[in-house]
Amino acid sequence: MSPADSRAARAKIDARTAIGVVHLTVRDLDRVAAFYQDSIGLTAHRREPTVAWLGAGDQELLALWESENAKRVGGTTGLYHLAILLPSRAELGASLRRLIANHTRLHGASDHGVSEALYLSDPEGNGIEIYRDRLKADWPRVGGEIAMTSDPIDLDALAAEPGGRDDRLIAPGTVIGHVHLRVSDVAEAERFYAEALGFDVVARYESATFLSAGGYHHHIGLNAWETRGAPAAPRGSAGLRQFELRLPDQAARDDVLDRVLGAGYEVDQDDGSPRVQDPSGNRIVLEIAPRS
Repeated sequence: MSPADSRAARAKIDARTAIGVVHLTVRDLDRVAAFYQDSIGLTAHRREPTVAWLGAGDQELLALWESENAKRVGGTTGLYHLAILLPSRAELGASLRRLIANHTRLHGASDHGVSEALYLSDPEGNGIEIYRDRLKADWPRVGGEIAMTSDPIDLDALAAEPGGRDDRLIAPGTVIGHVHLRVSDVAEAERFYAEALGFDVVARYESATFLSAGGYHHHIGLNAWETRGAPAAPRGSAGLRQFELRLPDQAARDDVLDRVLGAGYEVDQDDGSPRVQDPSGNRIVLEIAPRS
């Protein structure tokens, strides 16, 4: 490989990159944690007086940080939704039955061609998507590019889907599949995620961009549907605190850090894993994935 080819290869984020734990600031930890356990089916992993870690099997997915005086500030950038990826359609059916049993209101449900998804919010207004992927070979494409759709789902048929492991608990193997963010300027945010972090742009729509690593349909969603030109929420506000980007090894993380610094963005390395901030104020922790 020539030096130029080597630099080009390093310009892309490692294909094994994934989303790690999503951290939320909440006002009522007991209430929100109970919702994620009862309605979503997560299990409690660790608990301290003001923080709870929840997950599926041995995989941590969510950290809830209590701040009783935190305010939710409207008209600001931040989380649009966190997306919980289940291992099968049967498990999506089990999740729907769990939501129905707990009288949890859905905001919507869509067949995106690449996936089927349920949409809702937690008690403090943080958006949630629960979804399952179709086989990659079956993803719709136009001109060789992924073409996501928004078609209806037969919820009665989904609720009757057989084979879910346990309606009370979300299945082991569940992960955070992607995060969808509210940004103030989609083009500016896209440059950060594509050029500084190294994600591939998968699709562009009106005021929205989707990006991924390794050919996935998307790990990152960006939209300015309601936040064009909006400021970031003040530090300490209720909502998205930060999310983890999990790189497979130190070399992959160093490549990201080199690009971020080379693009002129600041890196906070004073406290644990390095953190970066996108142009809309969304904070990202660059973690190294634990060895399995």
